Amino acid sequence: MTIHIQTPTLDSDAFSSPEQRVWLKLEALQPSGSFKLRGVGHACEVHASRGAKRLLSSSGGNAGMAVAYAGRMLRLPVVVVVPETTGEWPKTLIRRQGAEVIVHGKSWMEANDFLMAMREPGDAFIHPFDDPLLWEGHATMIEEAARQMPKPDAVVLAVGGGGLMSGVLQGMHAARWQDVPLVAVETVGADSLRASVGAGELVTLDAIRSIATSLGARRVSERAFAWTKEHEVVPVTVTDQEAARACLAVAKEHRLIVEPACGAAVAAVLQRSTPVLKSAGNVLVILCGGACATYEDLVRWAAD
Repeated sequence: MTIHIQTPTLDSDAFSSPEQRVWLKLEALQPSGSFKLRGVGHACEVHASRGAKRLLSSSGGNAGMAVAYAGRMLRLPVVVVVPETTGEWPKTLIRRQGAEVIVHGKSWMEANDFLMAMREPGDAFIHPFDDPLLWEGHATMIEEAARQMPKPDAVVLAVGGGGLMSGVLQGMHAARWQDVPLVAVETVGADSLRASVGAGELVTLDAIRSIATSLGARRVSERAFAWTKEHEVVPVTVTDQEAARACLAVAKEHRLIVEPACGAAVAAVLQRSTPVLKSAGNVLVILCGGACATYEDLVRWAAD
């Protein structure tokens, strides 16, 4: 079975201009609320075919929700360990899928260490972003987009740990879009990719200082960084407030609630602040979604 769904690629009149068409890959419509279901669902299916008896996740965000949903579809038990900082709404959404939620530690690393210590034979650990199986699943969104729209002049997405970026670039090369620049957007305070590209080596941030918690990887994966040497990747940053305001624009114009991590990519396109985005005739934006923020959260963050 395929756990994720095919999503439309929408030609957005609201975000386009006479000189530029903006296309939105509506990954916010995935059943778990975000693009994560593509890669996570694929990984869960592979592990189930190999005999996994239980699925484990250490993400209190969209990856955890995706594992919980995939486990329900595959009829496998799921345990998700989340840090103490995880909000009640994400925990509610994970439990709603029938998964067991354990709260442990003050950070993702502590939650992940606890999860690793409880692994048993027959358990499959589903990493939130750093796994070739995830990238294979995420690549399918470009396979779909290539059938749904003209070849773009730029692809725009948000970057956290780099799983989406690695999968999209894998899909772009399979679709023969290897000459299309990728605009990689982060929020200020969660910009580990920009820092790594600037330093010429992987950089680990000392802390995450952004409301866009889904972008809260202090260090991007090695594969994501390697891609910056194999493909034209343009790092861009936006503020938390700009990302939240872009989320409200998505809600107003397209009736979808997305997280600031997703709004960051939209904000970069609306600002058209880089030469690549100023000159592109067709722009594909991965509207990656996210289910951890409510509309009330967005309104508050946009006003801060």
